[in-house]
Amino acid sequence: MNAPHTLKARQVTFDLQDSPVHWLPDDPFSSQMINGVHLLLPAGELWFCRVFNKALPLVTDDRLREEVQGFIRQEASHARAHDAGQAVLADNGYDVDLILKRVHWLFNRLLGDTPLGVTRLKRPSLEKRWLILRVGLVAAIEHFTGLLGDWSLNTDGWDNGDPDVTALFRWHLAEEVEHRSVAYDLYAHLCESQLGFYVSRQALMAIVFPLFVHFLVDGYRGLARQDAEDRNARLGRASLLRVLWEVEKVGRQSRRVPTFSTLVQGTLRWMRPGFHPESEGDTQQALAVLAHYPLKQAA
Repeated sequence: MNAPHTLKARQVTFDLQDSPVHWLPDDPFSSQMINGVHLLLPAGELWFCRVFNKALPLVTDDRLREEVQGFIRQEASHARAHDAGQAVLADNGYDVDLILKRVHWLFNRLLGDTPLGVTRLKRPSLEKRWLILRVGLVAAIEHFTGLLGDWSLNTDGWDNGDPDVTALFRWHLAEEVEHRSVAYDLYAHLCESQLGFYVSRQALMAIVFPLFVHFLVDGYRGLARQDAEDRNARLGRASLLRVLWEVEKVGRQSRRVPTFSTLVQGTLRWMRPGFHPESEGDTQQALAVLAHYPLKQAA
């Protein structure tokens, strides 16, 4: 069991101004696959913050409330940090507006305060249910970020990557491991029954898993189609299944991207009745990584 500790908001600055787009040497595919994450995170993690701020008044457990507040502060810092990654892509001539438009539509329109973006569904009787459902969606997404965080702490594939980009992702993903249980615990706290919690989290994962994979691949393809590297340009026009096959192959060979089978296996573990995110990583390992960064606690 990982000992409880206080989640800290760490104020970190990464200078990516001189970082290359292909930040993993001789590996444009892995570089662009992970670069696509820069396009998803700022909007997504600010959405997490908005949803959890709305859920705070419903939390009756003092310890959980403190963890949710720490989670919000950490996610806000992640969103700000990845703005720098978007700037690198834009400065290198990549048009990211269409990808960002889709991401903003997902988080700010479809999953905004009005259920599914349908104005006539905005009724007081639905407001609490819609909020709790969105907390459940965050919990399912956080399962994957925690899973990817654990993978990042145990791979040597990024060891020769651009030091600034590598530092940004490892810092972020270490914090994902650190707070991996918070969204799950909040959703369990807000559900009215254990059976309802179990059934609903399986239904939500059935939605989140394909959407998570789709947006990861969509981000990659949007960048790859604009890449001067021929192989990336071809894969940017390939089918989702073709790109996932490449992810699996490259992940096994280089350990620079997590394999698709890693995501599938993590999803199957989520389905177990006794599952809890605490089993997906090691808090002390994450804290040991974070201790090597020149961090200061934010005010």
